[in-house]
Amino acid sequence: MNYNRRTFIKTTATGSAAVVLSPQLGFSAAKSPSVKVLNPRNRAPVSLIIDDSTTLVNLAHFGIPQFAEVFPDNYKQDWRKLPREIPDSFVREFAEWSEDNGIKGKYSIVPYPACTGWVNRFIPGWTERELKESLNLVREMIMPNWDIHPEMISHTRVIDIKTGRPFEQATPDFMENWEWSQNKSADELAAYQSYALNILKDAGLPCEGITTPGGYAGQNQDNLALATLESVRDVFGAEIPHYFRNLYTEKGKSVAPEVLHASGLDGPNPKCVVSINGCTGDWFGGWDGLNRGDANKFITSDLQTGRMVDVIESKEPAIMVCHWPGIYYNGEKVGFNIFKEVVNRLNQKYDHLIWMKLSDISRYWAAKELTVINVSKNSIHLKAPFASPDFTIKVDAKTKNPGIKNGIPFNEVQKKTDLKPNTFYTNKTETILCFDLKKGEMEIEI
Repeated sequence: MNYNRRTFIKTTATGSAAVVLSPQLGFSAAKSPSVKVLNPRNRAPVSLIIDDSTTLVNLAHFGIPQFAEVFPDNYKQDWRKLPREIPDSFVREFAEWSEDNGIKGKYSIVPYPACTGWVNRFIPGWTERELKESLNLVREMIMPNWDIHPEMISHTRVIDIKTGRPFEQATPDFMENWEWSQNKSADELAAYQSYALNILKDAGLPCEGITTPGGYAGQNQDNLALATLESVRDVFGAEIPHYFRNLYTEKGKSVAPEVLHASGLDGPNPKCVVSINGCTGDWFGGWDGLNRGDANKFITSDLQTGRMVDVIESKEPAIMVCHWPGIYYNGEKVGFNIFKEVVNRLNQKYDHLIWMKLSDISRYWAAKELTVINVSKNSIHLKAPFASPDFTIKVDAKTKNPGIKNGIPFNEVQKKTDLKPNTFYTNKTETILCFDLKKGEMEIEI
């Protein structure tokens, strides 16, 4: 990935939930309190984005010579020394450790990795059985805790979707990473992305989002958002499509998800698309096997500073970014060991992290941005275009005996870290309520 490609895309929603307060609010406070949507369960969302992953193929080994054909001065490393395969034994090791430690995120499956072969058909150099077993491993060990994304079709050459063959020209205008996508319409991008999604659908890998390779659509982001909304809904029927394109590493720069192109919010078929922002560079091992990473960039050994500390304490989702070849790092597992150390340090410092898939973060942020909240006497009324588990709101007043109208009462917890659905925490100045938000209307009685 080219980190310089990342640019800001304007949202079509505001930065917080729409809250309308009534002057007849029945709380024991000097003035009518406000309502604010917090993070799920009042915790800090964290996640890991894994790019350049697929079945069996080490994308760096096969991709670098194709990049070098276009920009020979930029890709001089001896790609032949890189392993051609990232074995399923490592995928299993990584998945098992992640499962044991509650890790969640996004895992790309490039459908036609560096033009070597098709993950839904065959990949030359591996047997049919090896490909089948690799796909089964992804379904059984990766999918429960990770979103699956296509990273376009090949991540290298642009594919003619009429023939399924790469275009002949090895120029920036015909590479997925560079110029081809910058002037395409939303419909053209959607057709290309649908082609990639359909390959994964045929391989039995459902998707709610996509990842862009390199500079794909970096100068064409409004059409990218529209194309993602159209293609992911069309191929998989996903209610809230999302995509990963941008990351920001500057301290103080917001990395909050961006809810875009919302429409039909009052009807039966609401729509929106969510742009997920990463908050780190690839400081694990890179994509090309040239630079070993550094855990201190995420969080220092004294637990005091680092990009993850900055973002977690800003209360925005802290989403790390890596590349699969760097996690494996020439078989030395350098990036994997750095990731283990980062997780260990985060767990030492924080007791309120919540690991989430990108689809979960997208759903929560769509609900947070688009739910209308009205406060009236002794109740909070919510009108939500999208459901979301673990929805959490704060009222700046002490309350007693809250509950969902015509439903079960909330149970009080003594610590904010104990919040889960149908519980509340209260003190002299605030009440935090956690519940599963239903699509449509619901009312919380105080």
